[in-house]
Amino acid sequence: MIRRIQTATDPTTLAIILAGGNGSRLGNLTADECKPALSFGGHYRNIDFALSNCVNSGVRRIAVLTQYKAHSLIEHIATGWNWLPRALGEFVEIWPAQQRSRSGHYRGTAHAVVENVESISDDPAEQLLVLAGDHIYKMDYRPMLAQHRHSGADITVACVPVPLAEASQLGVVVTDGQQKATEFIEKPQVVPAAAIQAGQVLASMGIYVISRQYLLNQLCREAQLPDSEFDFGRHVLPSAVKDGRVSVYTFKDVHGQMQYWRDIGTLDAYWAAHMDLLQTAPPINLNDPDWPVMTANMALSPSRVLAASLQDGSVTNSLLGAGTVVDNARLDRTVLAHSSSVGKGSSLDECVILPGARIGERCKLRRVIVGAGTVVDDGTRLVSMEDAALRGLKISANGITLLTRHCPSITARAVA
Repeated sequence: MIRRIQTATDPTTLAIILAGGNGSRLGNLTADECKPALSFGGHYRNIDFALSNCVNSGVRRIAVLTQYKAHSLIEHIATGWNWLPRALGEFVEIWPAQQRSRSGHYRGTAHAVVENVESISDDPAEQLLVLAGDHIYKMDYRPMLAQHRHSGADITVACVPVPLAEASQLGVVVTDGQQKATEFIEKPQVVPAAAIQAGQVLASMGIYVISRQYLLNQLCREAQLPDSEFDFGRHVLPSAVKDGRVSVYTFKDVHGQMQYWRDIGTLDAYWAAHMDLLQTAPPINLNDPDWPVMTANMALSPSRVLAASLQDGSVTNSLLGAGTVVDNARLDRTVLAHSSSVGKGSSLDECVILPGARIGERCKLRRVIVGAGTVVDDGTRLVSMEDAALRGLKISANGITLLTRHCPSITARAVA
């Protein structure tokens, strides 16, 4: 049972969730919808994590900024997140791209915020909480907001320790040891020695608290600079750090341990985050009544597992969404999203099956991501990179195969 959320609403903070990314690194997985709308964990959408964190933290005035392939995201929010009481000043609103600039598209993450400055100006918020809509994590934003107010900073950036080997894919922050940023380097090829502590660096999580006046006075002026992508990582943070007005909030739990946070912008990261859910003690708890991850309610039947005997079918170390059917098949370390099915005699190992997919009979799949609404023909075998290469399928750096209805393969077609 989910406990009633009793956190008081924070009237001084407006959350801005950036949900415009087209997810190009995920290939055809995001051919029909943006990355924040993508299914995760068999039951959720990526954006549900940022939205749930906001609600659980008492930040219940939320604007979702959309741009690319936003239809399914808008539908999800309209049907699943329309329960906050507007009469009490709580809301989740969709803010589509305003197209005020000549290009008609957001040039970067900071530009997305500035392009909505008129809506922000009409809001009484003292600070903005800017979030990515496609990260998997559970975070109480209240300590970060409190640190921002106490520090007097213009911007507070949330950071998480990561191995040095991952630094070239993230924004790296150097601090003075007193929660103040002294340098910010976006995706550095060479990491400064001052940034390295015990083989780790502090990496930006793409979570920012921005003071209202700094946004209105400084960022709006800087956004007028020509030929600037105007991105937080590439432009805003390096500039603000030079002015000495950036505070660093390190994302750790009460015991000083690193919290779970994943950017699932690649096939390997998306697959690995699903495998994390299948651990005996998952690093992120989706069954926590004190910090529930919420999503749209679906009127679906319970999942069904059919097996004439243990030899004919079994499900081990797997997650099954509502409305799924496993018909005399074997599943091991597999996430089967809602409304999908697996046919007789099939075997799935370390697979991620998205909503509405149909796996035929006698299929053998290993380390495969099957896109939403995809039909996999009877007898399909994808257990190695060689199998995938022969069919012309996309293979990730770590050997994960992507199979969608957009693939140039006779084994994948759309559900009629």
